[in-house]
Amino acid sequence: MRQRRIMSMLTGLVLAAGALLGAEPAAAGAQSRAAGAEPPAEFGTDWHDPVTAAPPVAHPGARSCRVTLAEAQFRDFTPYRGSYTPPKDCGRSWSKVVLRQEGSVKGRQYDRLGDLTVGGVEILRTSTPQPSPDGIAWSVEKDVTRYSDILRSVQPVEMLIGNVVDGTYTGVFDVKVTLTFYASGGAARPAATPDKVLALDGSSLTWPRNSERILAEVYATGSGGGCEEYWYLTVPDSAPYSCKATGGPYREVQIAVDGRLAGIAAPFPTVWTGGWSNPFLWYVIPGPRAFDIQPVQYDLTPFAALLNDGRPHRIDVSVVGVPAGRTGWSTPTNVLVWQDAGSTVVTGALTRHEESAPVNSTTHTPGSPHRLDMKGAHRLTVAGHLNTSHGRVETTVSRALANSSVHRWTEGESTDALKGAWTDDETVRAGRRVTLTHRTYTMDGVTTLGAGDRLRTVLRLGDRADTLVTQGGRRSAWSRTDDAYRGDATYTADVPRDQRHAIGTTAERYRAYGSDGCYDRSLQTVQGTVTEDRQRC
Repeated sequence: MRQRRIMSMLTGLVLAAGALLGAEPAAAGAQSRAAGAEPPAEFGTDWHDPVTAAPPVAHPGARSCRVTLAEAQFRDFTPYRGSYTPPKDCGRSWSKVVLRQEGSVKGRQYDRLGDLTVGGVEILRTSTPQPSPDGIAWSVEKDVTRYSDILRSVQPVEMLIGNVVDGTYTGVFDVKVTLTFYASGGAARPAATPDKVLALDGSSLTWPRNSERILAEVYATGSGGGCEEYWYLTVPDSAPYSCKATGGPYREVQIAVDGRLAGIAAPFPTVWTGGWSNPFLWYVIPGPRAFDIQPVQYDLTPFAALLNDGRPHRIDVSVVGVPAGRTGWSTPTNVLVWQDAGSTVVTGALTRHEESAPVNSTTHTPGSPHRLDMKGAHRLTVAGHLNTSHGRVETTVSRALANSSVHRWTEGESTDALKGAWTDDETVRAGRRVTLTHRTYTMDGVTTLGAGDRLRTVLRLGDRADTLVTQGGRRSAWSRTDDAYRGDATYTADVPRDQRHAIGTTAERYRAYGSDGCYDRSLQTVQGTVTEDRQRC
């Protein structure tokens, strides 16, 4: 009955937020500005620097200290290696820590994947924009407060944006990364952060014996230029298409503890800045999450009693659906641990483990066009209890995944279209606190190669999440985010850049509503010129 009531509350909040998201605010609350000159008739040798509609990281007004974490030029696969020393003038307990990456590149270059680790812990995974001949600059900010544990001591730093520079691909990535620490004190309270942050280096870890909450985060990305970069387009071996996978396009990121399934998650279908065969879609507005790749998270607290025995435990991360022997996925993993300060050893038990039979069905219908229908689903529920210094705490984690898509393509793939949706629903009950999260990712696009080798891509992407938190059955927090991208770009394929005669329009709108307020920003571009940058709320 309580579950039904909570789901009803979440539905009501979603409907209310949906009304807000669909409504135009009063004119007095809207701001609109043209952010560039009159658009050219087609793309030239320069365009607006990359920009996203996502909300900026909020910076407290507290005293701050800045540390340079990395500064390098990436022209090959040689990583930057350095060291980090904590700032001296902002204490050791911060209200916030903000990472900022600034980059520039010019000439010709592919999009590249980058990562940054401190003390072996990955704190940033990113990708790069493709440059204009005249050059671009871009920046990424990220709240990294949750990694405070490793930032309190001297640590090795390693960063890599793997790149190839030669006579054709001339772009060198010039990058600087800083951390800004905001001191605590007065109204700026110390942030509540994990007591330990551990990197999975190898296949096993040893936990503090008084762990009372455990989260794992996996920066799962399918990339590298092969078929796993476009895993959502793969087809079974029997279908006539260039990218094949025995089980089709279903992918699922799993984490196991000592060989037992402990968490499941839907990977986000990231489109990189060369994606869908059309870089003109992404020169100014990247796809959702492309510059700040978010990890999938798992609540492993039900397993804490087993992990608290002081012995190493095996942790395995895998991606379901990837053909044996195929590369293309990376899954760096961090583990965040909260400890019970009042206990030396926290005991308990894993009390429930229920998994549904995975569903992955594909139906290929030959013809012109070919059609592949796919449906996938999986459910997992785990529960456990811990005997903490503040009482017995029961935690139940339930997760339900679903994926459906329709893929159509013609012989020779001159027309290639996909419409897909992914949902990832999670309920975490920890004592009297319940957190419900509903995630939805969507992709709807088509690429056609027509007369005169004119290649056109029309694409829409969606990244939405609804979250409701209740305490003792009463709502304590809620939020809804909706990041929507659309683009339409055409160019002449297989000719030098100055003969492509490219045109394109793109737009993004990011909306966030909830108990913390509202945010609403929309961008539009034409031929690389920002024609609208509008903020509501």
